Amino acid sequence: MKAFLATLAATLTAVLTLTSAPAVQAADPANAAPVGGKLVLYTSQLEADARQTVEAFKAKNPGVEVDWIRNGTTELMNKLRAEFAAGAPQPDLLLIADAVTMEALKADKRLMPYADAPVAGYRPGTHDPQGYWFGTKLITTGIVYNTAAPMKPESWLDLLKPEAKGSVVMPSPLYSGAAAIHMAAIKTQPALGMAYYEALKRNGATAAKGNGGILKDVAGGAKLYGMVVDYLPIREQQKGAPVAFVFPKEGVSAVGEPVAILGTAKNPTAAKAFIAFLLSREGQELASKQGFLPALPGVAPPAGFPDPAGITLLPYDPAKALADDEADKRAFADLFGG
Repeated sequence: MKAFLATLAATLTAVLTLTSAPAVQAADPANAAPVGGKLVLYTSQLEADARQTVEAFKAKNPGVEVDWIRNGTTELMNKLRAEFAAGAPQPDLLLIADAVTMEALKADKRLMPYADAPVAGYRPGTHDPQGYWFGTKLITTGIVYNTAAPMKPESWLDLLKPEAKGSVVMPSPLYSGAAAIHMAAIKTQPALGMAYYEALKRNGATAAKGNGGILKDVAGGAKLYGMVVDYLPIREQQKGAPVAFVFPKEGVSAVGEPVAILGTAKNPTAAKAFIAFLLSREGQELASKQGFLPALPGVAPPAGFPDPAGITLLPYDPAKALADDEADKRAFADLFGG
């Protein structure tokens, strides 16, 4: 009997080892089979971040030669449209600022789906459900205030209070993709909506072109409160600037710096490996090291940032935001000027 049980135990151990091995092998998509060839990347990342990201990917995939071009999303899209018109799009991969731009490319049937991308654990809304684009970080828009201001805001509605009258500045969606997405997200909230922007106007709020100008105005005391992307005031506060950043209780909008494969990609295998790296824990730890909130829950945030799990993201539909984009910009310009 003892001999039979020993034989049975050995057999079960062998079976379990054989059946469990493939699952262990497939658990980390960043450890897939080696890839090679040339990969062309267009990215709007900051120059230093783009170089660091490419080098980290190449360290995992030394057989891939990466050619990358860095510029703002608008400039890259202008370049890409000219290449489309000429019938010669160059990039395999795009890593740009916002999902609305990706939705426009998806609508034009310019993207290739990556249906089995490693998105387990990621929040809904941070990637396209059909696998056409994938957010790689969370760049949220919240409230910055001067530490000498009479009120510490906790809610978007606090910017409508008498204490904030004439002292609020925000980026314009006519110039900032993050501001356009923020407007789309605010419009989805029954307690805010377009009426919120109308109330801001009545309370003397003004608009500036970009997020950098917002931070400068608030840090310098020209304005006391502003809407701004998170990393700018958080970084400056750590350097001693008289500013603080608030994640309002209703939630924040987020730009995900999404990545996508072009339908005309010449090396889709390497492009998928690049996406798998960005979405892996190692890739998300790199995003955090670069000073951005990681999109993958459970990865430690940079110094000065709260745990992303405790941040409420305002939902919005990128496809609807794309459809409403021109009308939203006209409505904003009617209120705050162009």
